[in-house]
Amino acid sequence: MSVLSAIFYFLNHHFILAMPVFWIGGAAIAWALSVLLKNEAWLCLAVAGFVLGILNPFFGSAINGMFLNAFGVYGSAVLTHSERTNSQLNNQYINAYYGVMRTADGRDVKIEFDTMTATLYPWRNEINIPPRGERFVIKYIPGFERNFAIMRDESDFGKRIAVREGYQPVERAAAQLAISPDNESFRKEYLEAAQAFLNTYGPFADDHLRQEVEGDLQQPMNVVARKLRSGDGRNGELTAQQFLAAHGQDISEKFRRQLENLVR
Repeated sequence: MSVLSAIFYFLNHHFILAMPVFWIGGAAIAWALSVLLKNEAWLCLAVAGFVLGILNPFFGSAINGMFLNAFGVYGSAVLTHSERTNSQLNNQYINAYYGVMRTADGRDVKIEFDTMTATLYPWRNEINIPPRGERFVIKYIPGFERNFAIMRDESDFGKRIAVREGYQPVERAAAQLAISPDNESFRKEYLEAAQAFLNTYGPFADDHLRQEVEGDLQQPMNVVARKLRSGDGRNGELTAQQFLAAHGQDISEKFRRQLENLVR
């Protein structure tokens, strides 16, 4: 497996050099098969080699991540340094990262990669690099530790990203409800979004956010009160005084006192 890992490492970290390897290798295999089997149709394999060489820079990291997830063992790592390079990706500078890996048998090994060569699992169309100094989960093949996958969904930094993204439907539904507190469909949509968030991300969310959403499930008008409090007593056309008159009994004692102080 370490040999396979070394091959995947080369394809992922040196994808420009890998292109002619795919092209020449595909052409050589196609020619050899056409001669051995006396069938020129095998020459079409040269096209496959060309296509693989073109696709490797885009999907090589994903394939490497699937390989490491399937056959690798767990370890952990910490990034110790990062620096900006002169290269760019999508008009943003590529960063080089350096760190230390802790292997399954307790050894510490130096690691390095950059924005373009980072292997993250599961693969998504976004590059999430762990913050410096924070330990994260990896998978690697013993014997070739330099090739590793960052297991983002199993690492604390990845869980925080997942919680932040998972909370967006709750924020959208809360914004609707805050504008129209008496809209039953908006209230239902908020309650469904909040419950779905807790079901999926509750175990990973920080205590403050989880308790806030749990409280809002019991008293959804707290969402409106929170918007009014942050807006100094006004949320669009709705004022704190109007809201207290209509829904003062539907919010927590804490929010009621805060809004009453605003309208005095």
